[in-house]
Amino acid sequence: MASNMDREMILADFQSGDEDGIKLYWLDPAHSWTTAAKRSWIPDKSRQEAAINGVIPQENGILQSDYGGETIPGPAFDPANRPAPAPPSSSSSAFRPVMPSRQIVERQPRMLDFRVEYRDRNVDVVLEDSCTVGEIKQILENELQIPVSKMLLKGWKTGDVEDSTVLKSLHLPKNNSLYVLTPDLPPPSSSSHAGALQESLNQNFMLIITHREVQREYNLNFSGSSTIQEVKRNVYDLTSIPVRHQLWEGWPTTATDDSMCLAESGLSYPCHRLTVGRRSSPAQTREQSEEQSTDVHMVSDSDGDDFEDASEFGVDDGEVFGMASSALRKSPMMPENAENEEEALLQFAAEFSSRYGDCHPVFFIGSLEAAFQEAFYVKARDRKLLAIYLHHDESVLTNVFCSQMLCAESIVSYLSQNFITWAWDLTKDANRARFLTMCNRHFGSVVAQTIRTQKTDQFPLFLIIMGKRSSNEVLNVIQGNTTVDELMMRLMAAMEIFTAQQQEDIKDEDEREARENVKREQDEAYRLSLEADRAKREAHEREMAEQFRLEQIRKEQEEEREAIRLSLEQALPPEPKEENAEPVSKLRIRTPSGEFLERRFLASNKLQIVFDFVASKGFPWDEFKLLSTFPRRDVTQLDPNKSLLEVKLFPQETLFLEAKE
Repeated sequence: MASNMDREMILADFQSGDEDGIKLYWLDPAHSWTTAAKRSWIPDKSRQEAAINGVIPQENGILQSDYGGETIPGPAFDPANRPAPAPPSSSSSAFRPVMPSRQIVERQPRMLDFRVEYRDRNVDVVLEDSCTVGEIKQILENELQIPVSKMLLKGWKTGDVEDSTVLKSLHLPKNNSLYVLTPDLPPPSSSSHAGALQESLNQNFMLIITHREVQREYNLNFSGSSTIQEVKRNVYDLTSIPVRHQLWEGWPTTATDDSMCLAESGLSYPCHRLTVGRRSSPAQTREQSEEQSTDVHMVSDSDGDDFEDASEFGVDDGEVFGMASSALRKSPMMPENAENEEEALLQFAAEFSSRYGDCHPVFFIGSLEAAFQEAFYVKARDRKLLAIYLHHDESVLTNVFCSQMLCAESIVSYLSQNFITWAWDLTKDANRARFLTMCNRHFGSVVAQTIRTQKTDQFPLFLIIMGKRSSNEVLNVIQGNTTVDELMMRLMAAMEIFTAQQQEDIKDEDEREARENVKREQDEAYRLSLEADRAKREAHEREMAEQFRLEQIRKEQEEEREAIRLSLEQALPPEPKEENAEPVSKLRIRTPSGEFLERRFLASNKLQIVFDFVASKGFPWDEFKLLSTFPRRDVTQLDPNKSLLEVKLFPQETLFLEAKE
């Protein structure tokens, strides 16, 4: 039997509002603790207040409630009207009203537990709530060998606190997690253990979990950074066994805390086998063998289990009440009445990443018609299957399917290589109706009716679509109650069908392209032949035009030269006779062809007359030079105004013509 002081301490803990929850215990009339009648958590407000009325004094018939300061009328205590004690019952779940004590309960100091993390160490500290933050630091100084002045204690829910702050004023729960920062101290040198731990955090563990009652195995992939608590929550989604009722076998002895990550728990890599079953409580066993009582104050153990405060066990409220935890999230996967499909899918992809991480299929952002264009209406070699993922937040299978199947690296890699993945959320009725309309338009009424008749617990769905020449065929409809291996096998089976069809399409397309290439080559050869003929004709025309032009120029030049020659010939003075009163010079000129030009000139004639004579014979002096033999000299370089006598071409001289360079 516990002492009155123990009872008062429990009442003080109750009144202090411990965030870990308020455990209610029933007292027998003799104010003794009845351990066999220890009750479970009762989150229902009215039941808590009814229990409080039995052990906490009331004033003027009013119960002072801790919920928002409201007051709840309660029955005034009248000793004369005290009911007689009920006879003992064989049922351990019977409730026996207890008269409250008028003794004033003095609040005893609460003991607070702190787990303080510093780098790779965890330090457990237990203190009374009357102590200060500085006293925690002093204890840590002895444990961690870190001066208080170099220590920053973080993790307080109210933000940073002073060392002089009393713990009671922070209204802390019984169990707390803090961490120490030492920015002024150099980081420790990396060790091989730290490197191995970091490598384990990046690895994926395959957990082969056997459900004992139904003898079914689940192959679940988890990263090394996942916690044991996350594993248990996912198992709850698969087996409907709440975390607090799960009985496990196969965890390593080092896995003592559900908050521990898998890399630290000592699991075998890469695979580890575990077994899970449902824990049957003694109270439930007794309840099944005893007759239910009709007393209005009776609360069965099974009812208490159904409403047990789940926060103590680290599970979601949705799990306690049989709801999918995904349905309790604030942000929907897709806005209701989504008008713009692209914006709706952008929100879907962002919310999916925030829930399940970045390792997930790449969702096509665009309308369903655009996804068809991307998957089907391209060359046969570039075509892919279309995978339509239909999400439903209210299905208990959604969380496990998304986190374990759809986000598995093998599935993500296979989908990205062979599929165009398009997604839609059917949680909202408006979005569901809109998809059924799209489905009826693109796939027909049979497929739309199939999806319409699917129950919520059969979601999510995975539709595999293959494009054909005249229609789009649904190859497979995969429901959410599957495994990674089964999902991969069904994807591969659909891929085999698609590959066979794709090969036929590629063959037909190649033959068609070959025919088109032959025709194209023939057309190109004909075009090139026409162009060659045209180019040849144009070149010939240009050549003829050029020849005509050159001929015209040549004729003009010849005509011009002939005109010049005739004018020079006409301008020459008459040739003097051999017997003349004036001295006569006889010149003999050899042409480049070997012929000789002979003529007589007056010795007084200018040299220019000789040049004109030579030019009149077709040898203009600007193209030819006139040379003498002895001495060799260029006569054309002499002054043309001098007489033949002055240039010593008298009485006779032999000259020869040479073309200028």
